Amino acid sequence: MPQTSPDSPSVRRRAVLAAAAAAPLAAGLSASPAGAAPAPAPPAGPDARRPSPRRPRALPGGGDLGPNVLVFDPSTPDIQARVDAVFREQESAQFGAGRYALLFKPGAYHGLNVQLGFYTSVAGLGLSPDDTTINGDVTVDAGWFNGNATQNFWRSAENLALVPANGTNRWAVAQAAPFRRMHVRGGLDLAPSGYGWASGGYIADSRIDGQVGPYSQQQWYTRDSAIGGWLNGVWNMVFSGVEGAPAQSFPDPPYTTLTTTPVSREKPFLYLSGGEYRVFLPEKRTDARGVTWGNGTPRGTSLPLSRFYVARPGIAAATLNQALAQGLHLLLTPGVYHLERPLRVDRANTVVLGLGYATLIPDNGVTALKVADVDGVRLAGFLVDAGPVNSATLVEVGPRGARRDHSANPTTVQDVFIRIGGAGPGKATTSLVINNRHTIVDHTWVWRADHGDGVGWETNRADYGVVVNGHDVLATGLFVEHFNKYDVQWYGQRGRTIFFQNEKAYDAPNQAAVQNGALRGYAAYKVGDKVTAHEGWGLGSYCYYNVDPTIVQHHGFAAPNTPGVRFHGLLVVSLGGNGQYAHVINDIGAPTSGTSTIPSTVVSYP
Repeated sequence: MPQTSPDSPSVRRRAVLAAAAAAPLAAGLSASPAGAAPAPAPPAGPDARRPSPRRPRALPGGGDLGPNVLVFDPSTPDIQARVDAVFREQESAQFGAGRYALLFKPGAYHGLNVQLGFYTSVAGLGLSPDDTTINGDVTVDAGWFNGNATQNFWRSAENLALVPANGTNRWAVAQAAPFRRMHVRGGLDLAPSGYGWASGGYIADSRIDGQVGPYSQQQWYTRDSAIGGWLNGVWNMVFSGVEGAPAQSFPDPPYTTLTTTPVSREKPFLYLSGGEYRVFLPEKRTDARGVTWGNGTPRGTSLPLSRFYVARPGIAAATLNQALAQGLHLLLTPGVYHLERPLRVDRANTVVLGLGYATLIPDNGVTALKVADVDGVRLAGFLVDAGPVNSATLVEVGPRGARRDHSANPTTVQDVFIRIGGAGPGKATTSLVINNRHTIVDHTWVWRADHGDGVGWETNRADYGVVVNGHDVLATGLFVEHFNKYDVQWYGQRGRTIFFQNEKAYDAPNQAAVQNGALRGYAAYKVGDKVTAHEGWGLGSYCYYNVDPTIVQHHGFAAPNTPGVRFHGLLVVSLGGNGQYAHVINDIGAPTSGTSTIPSTVVSYP
């Protein structure tokens, strides 16, 4: 696929943005669980000789994790050479088809530097991060891109303890690169070597014993963790439930700090119990603070791999749906999956877990995945890539009009990323629709591509990013960028967002193309006019209208003027003077101006 060169317009845009900021293992097969409908009785009378309809043979659970899941133990030879080979393949493959998961069995590993490129996940296979210790580093840097880390997307680290070789681990990432359930016995540096440009990121359920140094990172969200200190802030640094977080001080320094996270439930993860693979399902927490794993075995439940249909690329959506209807969960092994029909998650407590950025592509304009109005669904760890035929929606959590109360057992959407264009032509009217009540969206990047293949104002047309119709929905770590109209529309009551990062679509050809009735431009985040209760903390929107720098955006945020709708820590930024905001929220907030790339802020609204 074509790669973006360091001299391309999008790289120059990223430069402006950032410079302004200063061997497969087999698991035993098991009979699949009961749950399929019984076969109908044979007909009587004249039709008695007609063959009975055959139901599909039951699909087995469990199985081999496939060639792109590399599993290591401390005695595995040549670990460094094997992880280096994956890195060489993936280092600059921003829009390639390679997908990898590097899994480390419990134990101690010495002298490793696991460098992560695109679509590569590294994880430990213990119940606690401290079960798997790498005396060395898990590194993300930006040598492939001349020291620019603003395109270090789609990679992850989970469930490991690190003892960095020089005392500080480097994790210089941008969007869609979670750092979950990690223990760094030292410091964590979030900038590339040379301290060039960076635009990320997300940490959850992690302990960093030393100091976290963001340096050039424009924005960051840290949730339910413990840190030894935090060095600096640029535009928008948000903390919820973080022991050791800096005090609330937005906008100077730009720290938005909540003592706890209202509701959270950590992402499911694969681990080994003896020689058996299982998936751990952490329990829900309210008013959460600190890590889930600090006092021994984490709280939650566990499922054997035999309860999962272990999918491989090339499997038809009809087969995946048969597995779901049978009562199996889905484990998507690394690779690219084309879907001829939507995946339908109709059973409560179903888990759909991806490894190594498994990627779903809906063909012929279908929706990739639909969830019923049921309790406790967990969607985690996969990428949805729009196809060339327009999809009305890409992911639907709940049907239209969903009303059931899921407060005791909500659906969670975690590290589920959506992309329109970049890897090739793609179109979707709306990317992610949340209809189910009490859904938790915990870290997503919903991206209409601004660079790569198949990119243009109409080429990868995508009018709306995220639409929330369900009541009582919580978003923790919401990244939504570049949509032709609204990036986020929120119509449900009592919604809450902790951290929002947005960039308006750069490629708008002129002011008329983004005219919204009497308003100039569509808000990045719009709360519906009938909403009476909504709250947000640490929300930012940036514009870079490089095709027509004279475009004016009326505001970044739009909301009803009512006491129950409240925001804390809002900012808008014009990147290098390419377009401007007239206001921050509604008609409130000073305009951005000139080429200074200095945020305009509103501390609280109303």
